[in-house]
Amino acid sequence: MTTSAATSRPTRATRATGAIGATRVDRAAPRDVPVPPGFTMRRHLSGIGAGLAGPANVIMQLARPGVGYGVMNSRVHDGSAMLHPVKRARTTFTYIAVAMLGTEEERTAYRRAVNGQHAQVVSTAEEPVQYRAMDPRLQTWVAACLYYGTVDLIERMHGPLSDAEADALYAHCARFGTTLQMPASAWPADRTAFAAYWEEGVAEISIDEPVRRYLMALTSLENLHGPLRRLGPFNLFVTTGFLPPVFREAMGLPWSTADQARFDALMARLGRVERRLPRAVKNLPFTALLWDMRRRQRAGLPLV
Repeated sequence: MTTSAATSRPTRATRATGAIGATRVDRAAPRDVPVPPGFTMRRHLSGIGAGLAGPANVIMQLARPGVGYGVMNSRVHDGSAMLHPVKRARTTFTYIAVAMLGTEEERTAYRRAVNGQHAQVVSTAEEPVQYRAMDPRLQTWVAACLYYGTVDLIERMHGPLSDAEADALYAHCARFGTTLQMPASAWPADRTAFAAYWEEGVAEISIDEPVRRYLMALTSLENLHGPLRRLGPFNLFVTTGFLPPVFREAMGLPWSTADQARFDALMARLGRVERRLPRAVKNLPFTALLWDMRRRQRAGLPLV
């Protein structure tokens, strides 16, 4: 990105509290951030890249203690990544597809379905971190991680965006949060404001040993069965490559200059392959998930 620090790599972290608080939402305010006319998110969605970068984004999100403990200790067992990894992945990537590509009506329907799950994710008095999945502040952090990861993936595979395209993408990506409880006013005003928000958020990350063990189990694919587990070392390598240094350090993951060179070469090769693909093929995983969500909605089946 040429003029904005919105995706600059964070370099510091401090211990964080798990405190949560109420956030007032103005019900009369517009739900979404306005997006410049002519922008299309399909130009930037990458099925290949999202699958590779997803685990690193999970680590970034869960590095905020309220999110980490909320996911790790969730009592919604049918949405557990450890117990039902395929269902969890489908729900997560369907959410991204609906938030980025769905109509306002579809996003409203998916919000209601997710709210039914999130309403059950509340900390107990005995837990060391207090959290509530419906907390708009925690959802803003998750949305920020998803935006950061989206831009990081694009830049690694295809190079920097023009300022106009980057600004439009930033506005559109507010839907990562506004599709749930995050008010549009909580999304930093522009990419420069986002850079400041990101640095403040990174200063609050804290991965303690229980969360680190949980994340390492997911990254090593211990929740999968059979031959898929053999992909664990590759997934760990790619995940570590996508993590900003401060998150690697918080996870205790080693990374060398040679590792970085291998990772950069892999991203460059994938970028060359992807640029040869028709957009329909590049978007296929998200398009298929959106189609499945619409099918479920028509049939009256659960969306999550």
